[in-house]
Amino acid sequence: MRTSNPALNDKAFDLRPSTTGDAMTINGTVNRTGILLCILMFTAIFSWDRAYSAINPGALYPWLIGSAIGGFVIAMITVFKKTAAPITAPIYAAVEGILLGILSAFYEMQFPGLVFQAILLTFGTLFALLFAYRSGLIKATENFKLGIVAATGGIALIYLVTFVLGFFGVSIPFIHGSGTIGILFSLFVVVIAALNLVLDFDFIENGTQRGAPKYMEWYAAFGLLVTLIWLYIELLRLLSKLRSR
Repeated sequence: MRTSNPALNDKAFDLRPSTTGDAMTINGTVNRTGILLCILMFTAIFSWDRAYSAINPGALYPWLIGSAIGGFVIAMITVFKKTAAPITAPIYAAVEGILLGILSAFYEMQFPGLVFQAILLTFGTLFALLFAYRSGLIKATENFKLGIVAATGGIALIYLVTFVLGFFGVSIPFIHGSGTIGILFSLFVVVIAALNLVLDFDFIENGTQRGAPKYMEWYAAFGLLVTLIWLYIELLRLLSKLRSR
């Protein structure tokens, strides 16, 4: 199986099937995903409130950076120690909630109403693609997977180059601005992020068919959450560019 989600890679389900009868199920994965989303929303609301009540919102930048780094570290632990997912996945959701709450508040201060639109679009995209996948309108063929993986890899490379060049005061022109090229780039990234959900659905379905161990429900839910967070952030970027014009 091929997926561009680093959490749900080709080796994620390369495990011995459960022999105890307590195997991974789709319903179990859905329940675990719901729990992670609730945790994320709880900490996001908390950090959102702190950002709006702060006399100097800029003082929250250390929390923003710290939660971003902390989320990355916890994600790497989860990826390399899948059996720890029942513990690390909820922690990851809590830490990412802090990040998204502060980030969302900063966007909302600039563009009132933007966050609500991004949330609606994120969940609307999730359910629309889930329906399309379950009804067979979209099929995760090998060519489809190959295209999404390649596009995601290209986007990751651009973001990495942007990050490195930022240390030298250099920025990639056009794509990060609110001009036509910047908006088209963000739209492309949003589409690729959304289509990654299809790959995640397919991967989770195949994992249940293989009879993966029960703890993989938490791991699969974690992987799906990674994609949803990416999609939400990219929607914030796209909407903010549109509002800036």
